[in-house]
Amino acid sequence: MSALIIGLTGGIASGKTAATQAFERRGIVVADADLAARDAVAPGSAGLAAVVEAFGADALTDDGSLDRAAMRRRIFEDPEARLRLEAIIHPRVREALRVACEAAPGPYAVAAIPLLTEGGRAAYPWLHRVLVIDVPRELQLARLLARDGIDAALAERMVAAQATRAARLAIADDVIFNDGSLDALDAAVGVLDAKYRQMAGATR
Repeated sequence: MSALIIGLTGGIASGKTAATQAFERRGIVVADADLAARDAVAPGSAGLAAVVEAFGADALTDDGSLDRAAMRRRIFEDPEARLRLEAIIHPRVREALRVACEAAPGPYAVAAIPLLTEGGRAAYPWLHRVLVIDVPRELQLARLLARDGIDAALAERMVAAQATRAARLAIADDVIFNDGSLDALDAAVGVLDAKYRQMAGATR
């Protein structure tokens, strides 16, 4: 049982994945909200049944799985549809993350939640601390362009669609300023790993 649960978040192309991998290399369990969201609407799940009830059978592909492309178009065009879908998926994701983190072996666990700021910290009362992977906007855009091979206008829209950097920093207990190399990021995670292990020991 983990005595301490850390919520890890950051904007797109900030280095969240590299940071979670650095925690995992140190033996820390990371529960991923994106994976939990996929599991929440997996074939045969209660979540997928709820989606079909809300949106009809055309929310499915021919093989009975969620038609993600169709649902993306639908919620992009209809804000009410997006809210209905989030009302189905988000509570299931939060519960799956909580259960995974509380059951994790080791002194502490990490819940990787890309949209933690957008959803509000209050939606995750079981988080003990929030770690934000922070990056300057210019570097964020440059990394996004290089990673996804998109044009600058789309990169700007993707960044603008998320919470602001200031809003993320406002909910942070800890911040890693990720403007350097992967080695520098790993070293910063190492510092926090030692801190979290000490804190976890103190909470037992």
